[in-house]
Amino acid sequence: QGLALPLCNSVHCPSCGMLFLDLRFDDADMSRLYRDYRGDSYVQEREHFEPGYAARNQALTSDHPHIQAAEAVLRPWLPDQPAILDWGGDTGRNTPLRQVARLHHIYDISGRLPVEGAVPVSTPTAAAYDLIVLSNVLEHVPDPRSLLGEVSRVMSPSSKLYLELPFEALMRESETQHGAWRSKRHWHEHVNFFSSKALTCLIQRSGLQVLSANFISLQDGALQFAWVCGPATRQR
Repeated sequence: QGLALPLCNSVHCPSCGMLFLDLRFDDADMSRLYRDYRGDSYVQEREHFEPGYAARNQALTSDHPHIQAAEAVLRPWLPDQPAILDWGGDTGRNTPLRQVARLHHIYDISGRLPVEGAVPVSTPTAAAYDLIVLSNVLEHVPDPRSLLGEVSRVMSPSSKLYLELPFEALMRESETQHGAWRSKRHWHEHVNFFSSKALTCLIQRSGLQVLSANFISLQDGALQFAWVCGPATRQR
């Protein structure tokens, strides 16, 4: 109950500044971790080990107040009624622009029932989408580059990818304070901490390019990357 913690190591890249956990989960681990993610049994178990989680989860699973900010970032890049795939989108409740989407697909391992209008898919159809949303996913996965490679193969030359993930306070400090990353002591759910440079490198190595680099401030003072990407010019 938080008294005996598994030993692990923080790994830091001095070139790009990325910080990550040395434990990497395989597909079976990920399935166990995120099956019925934030469902009743999941919340009950986490509340046992983390008193107060249930209340925090209720806020996390409600309508995100910053969705309008995300939609403002995306609007200039998309048609009026975009076809959207929310990759790792849970129920699709917080998919940006879902209210005007002509197509709203969800590709997710949680198995939770989607909101009205959203359709779960087992295999994304290549070149079918104007927008692919990857929101608050990259910080969880064991191989972010492999995941972005999968996403890029589903994109058409005109598709846009919306990346949203935490710009952790520690990483913001690390960009101005040398060695600030050394203060990381405990890992919890997020196994990847990105700097701006690390995220840029990851995007470029995945055959994509950054079209718009924005940041969204949340109500609790946290900061999110909110970047729009497209296929690299050389691939067109």
